[in-house]
Amino acid sequence: QVQLVESGGGLVQAGGSLRLSCAASGRTFSSYAMGWFRQAPGKEREFVAAISWSGGPPNYADSVKGRFTISRDNAKNTVYLQMNNLKPEDTAVYYCAFRFGASLQSGEVRYPYWGQGTQVTVSS
Repeated sequence: QVQLVESGGGLVQAGGSLRLSCAASGRTFSSYAMGWFRQAPGKEREFVAAISWSGGPPNYADSVKGRFTISRDNAKNTVYLQMNNLKPEDTAVYYCAFRFGASLQSGEVRYPYWGQGTQVTVSS
């Protein structure tokens, strides 16, 4: 089993920044990938970004390219999502997700492990 604990959500004005963190624990990790998804009220959950522990460029949704940066700390088994120039449409519950295997997947069904979610609210 893998446990994911997220932190860093909150309320911010448009144009501001937030950084989300997600720490993974449980089994011994070797090749795996972690991603961020979000779900706005009344909408389906959507892919935001993903990164692999084995290296290679991250993958981003078009809506966040140039504003969000996903990064990792292998020693801490932690992934981060730096969100800059936030917009009201970024308001959502953000979820961290984990999958074994290094390929970067944007489909949520590819991730068997999920965090509890953290609320991000961007005011206009």
